Amino acid sequence: MDRITVDAQPLSIEELLAAVDGAPVTIGNFARTQIAAGRAVVDAALASGISIYGLNTQVGHGKDTRVRHEELERQQQMLVATHGGAFGPPLAKDIVRAAMMVRINGMAKGGSGASSAAADTLVAMLNAGVHPVLPGTGSIGAADVGHMAGIAQVAIGAGTAEYDGEILPGGEALRRAGIPPLRLEGKDGLALISSNGVSIGHGAIVLSRAARAADAADQAAAISLEATGGNPSIVSAAVGRAKPYPGQIAAAAHLMELLQGSRLLDAGTAYSVQDALSFRVIPQVHGALREFLDAARRAVDVELNAAGDNPLADVESGTMVSNGNFHPMVMAVAFDALRVAIVHTGQLSERRMSHLWDAVMGAMQHGVPPLSMGPASMPGTQLRYAASACFTALKLLAAPATLDSTVLDLGIEDHATGAVVSVRKTDEALGLLSDILAIEVLLAVDLLDSSSPVRVGQGAVHAVGLAHEAAAGAESAAHVHRNLRRKFPSTPVSG
Repeated sequence: MDRITVDAQPLSIEELLAAVDGAPVTIGNFARTQIAAGRAVVDAALASGISIYGLNTQVGHGKDTRVRHEELERQQQMLVATHGGAFGPPLAKDIVRAAMMVRINGMAKGGSGASSAAADTLVAMLNAGVHPVLPGTGSIGAADVGHMAGIAQVAIGAGTAEYDGEILPGGEALRRAGIPPLRLEGKDGLALISSNGVSIGHGAIVLSRAARAADAADQAAAISLEATGGNPSIVSAAVGRAKPYPGQIAAAAHLMELLQGSRLLDAGTAYSVQDALSFRVIPQVHGALREFLDAARRAVDVELNAAGDNPLADVESGTMVSNGNFHPMVMAVAFDALRVAIVHTGQLSERRMSHLWDAVMGAMQHGVPPLSMGPASMPGTQLRYAASACFTALKLLAAPATLDSTVLDLGIEDHATGAVVSVRKTDEALGLLSDILAIEVLLAVDLLDSSSPVRVGQGAVHAVGLAHEAAAGAESAAHVHRNLRRKFPSTPVSG
């Protein structure tokens, strides 16, 4: 796997995901220069005697209380030791790795004022596979302090980590990996914990899933068009020219690719001059999903390559600047919006299933009675009610996560973004959407299998093959669904 070098150029989301998957990471010379320059700003500010938040003052409501010079190092240790307030089931390892990579890249900008040793320790942990165990609930989206403190605790030899498949005390995990514990200096403690590493890192992972779900939605819609004899005029290039949203145009183009070879593209084969809205507005709704996916991607990209630290070590002016860059507001709102688009996509799929169901019931009146079939027969038809229940659960996730912050720390921390929750809810929504889309595919295949053979496009050929493969040897409809979800979305063409 190619090495990822954190240096002058922005880190791409793809590079972040490669590091999550295990690509080795190194810090380049330019980044090391920036880290040293930021640390020099911190040292100069401390030497000047001016009050600097979190360095020679306390934090939160204690922001105006000075810390004695001889207590500065202990202050950084205290920040790491006392801010790991998270609980619940641990975050997945890929999210933890993503959070570590986000913080490494943020330190490389110089704005954190952290030492080279702090960045090097995180790199060593990432490359060696020392993964801090981070309880899942602990961030309000104003820097993921509770989670990032858990990473920092392992870096200094405390906390808990997973190493080589074993859960260990942090110090023991470092020892086995041959990594010396970090000694906190200057601004190291505050720099390690003041990052939206979990929000941004998990966001990048979710974006990858969302891109696949967008393709899957097109594929499910295409096979439903095939099964019901829908009108393909909805994917005409003229429609896109009339309303040129890039996402809508991309969705329509992908649908047209999936329909290549279908009898639907022959003149005069559509059953109706126009279909129900759940078919007619596929490009518009799926286009909205792609539009907000792009917006969320832009937000993650900016946050990933930003200096989100407070106070900011501004290398250009040589000053420490109190600010609010730890607030990932655009990203949090973008994932709220993306989640609404996901719900609309699921709603369209669920509505199309009603038309598929009616057609299947009509076909079965002239076919084999259901009672003579096996437990895995007609899996989409069996799962239709489950799809409805799934959509109910999906719809509940549409509520914004960004509007429910509380007032904390004696009224000082009186706003939060809810970024971690927004991203997590979006991940959950994608799981439910994928469940719904898989059932739509199975139900469309049920209809195609119970009707007279027709010529379908390449997308439907591929989807039918996946569905039949998933059903081979299955013991129940749930088993078929599970098998298909492992391989879906999978499409022979890309949108």
